[in-house]
Amino acid sequence: MSDRILVTGATGYVGSRLLRALTARGAALRGLARRPEILRARVGPGVEVVGGDVLRPETLPAALAGVGTAYYMIHSMGSAEPFEERDCVAAQHFGRAARAAGVRRIIYLGGLGDPAETLSPHLRSRLQVGDILRDSGVETIELRASIVIGSGSLSFELVRALVERLPVMIMPRWVSVPAQPIAIDDVLAYLIAARDLPPGPSRVFEIGGADVVTYADLMREYAALRGLRRWMIPVPVLTPRLSSLWLGLVTPVYARIGRKLIESIVHATVVRDPAAAEVFGIRPRGMQAAIAEALRAEERELDETRWSDALSSLGEPRDWGGVRFGSRLVDARSAVAAVPPARAFAPVRRIGARTGWYCADWLWTLRGWIDLLLGGAGMRRGRRDPDALRVGDVLDCWRVEVYEPDRRLRLAAEMKLPGRAWLEFEVEPHPAGARVRQTAIFDPVGLAGLAYWYGIYPLHQLVFAGMLRGLVAAAERDDRGGAAA
Repeated sequence: MSDRILVTGATGYVGSRLLRALTARGAALRGLARRPEILRARVGPGVEVVGGDVLRPETLPAALAGVGTAYYMIHSMGSAEPFEERDCVAAQHFGRAARAAGVRRIIYLGGLGDPAETLSPHLRSRLQVGDILRDSGVETIELRASIVIGSGSLSFELVRALVERLPVMIMPRWVSVPAQPIAIDDVLAYLIAARDLPPGPSRVFEIGGADVVTYADLMREYAALRGLRRWMIPVPVLTPRLSSLWLGLVTPVYARIGRKLIESIVHATVVRDPAAAEVFGIRPRGMQAAIAEALRAEERELDETRWSDALSSLGEPRDWGGVRFGSRLVDARSAVAAVPPARAFAPVRRIGARTGWYCADWLWTLRGWIDLLLGGAGMRRGRRDPDALRVGDVLDCWRVEVYEPDRRLRLAAEMKLPGRAWLEFEVEPHPAGARVRQTAIFDPVGLAGLAYWYGIYPLHQLVFAGMLRGLVAAAERDDRGGAAA
């Protein structure tokens, strides 16, 4: 029998992380995506990528051929259409196709809720999908999870946005409903362990973290870990509709999704059946550890992720100003230089000190004097060598954090700021020569950080756009000089 694993929803939040975790374990993997070209750009050569859509049953036999275990990670909460019907139809199509293909086991991540209650449409739909998959005749392991805590998860981004942006928060009743949040790494551990269970009947497992808490507790803990002081004012009534409109104004959550989310939050999502702990032997972490790990994960992703690649997945790279990526604000732009990559990187390597910043050096000097007045180092430190760099070098008010010769330079700011900042340059081959990517990243702390970023946003457009033009012009000018010589 085949050991090949199919992961559906492989471009989604949990699905993409599951695919990465299974890849690290050397599993034979196949990823299903409606837009396979996007998934191919995100996975290694060992992952087979197939195009398919669970709402188009004719696309499923090829995707499921030779598959032993299929992970079902699909829902339609973001759809403007009635998502309950779409979810049910999709699960029916998938279950039938999985049975016809001889799939041994379906593993499904659903939502935690008491079926005896009158549940929200979202939670009701999650439970219905589990029922449909079990009725398909394929052994189904359903994991019902509470709030998932991880960098980029919907619930975590909601908590983050509220705490970062609002020093005073109104607290409707739904923030006091008990839940059992679980870290994304613990969710992945359950999903992977479910594949190794011995064959048997379909089963349902409720999974949650070590603590029973509320959204208010999550917000207080996030604020404490970020060093933010927040005041929370309870209000007796705030309907899901009003709450969703409010969230749409102050968070990245769309009002449509926000309403569906809040309608689900009003139900307690607490583990009642301890079977998961007995069968899997996994000991999930608590709330504090889950939030702390989510914040640490962002540090790893800053090093592992190419920001401009993440932001340009819709097509040809373009300029992005003020885009939010997790807790960070990003200004990313790129340009093509008609020179080889090594020559395009040369001006990047020489940036700062006597060479300057290729645009508005007087503004950099002014910023240095302001930093000195605030007790910072200013721009007076220069650099160790006018041409060579190494990790740890001081470069004016920055320090070299990542350096890959002829390819990548990332600088971490050491000036006085209401947050943390990085400036990154990347050079890659392009048919016309080399593409130079420039990304400014800012991790604001509270309202002061947000006010700083948006207050100097017009200067960003001047300085960062001019800097990129200057780098390209310097590379082409040096190339012409070298050719003439």
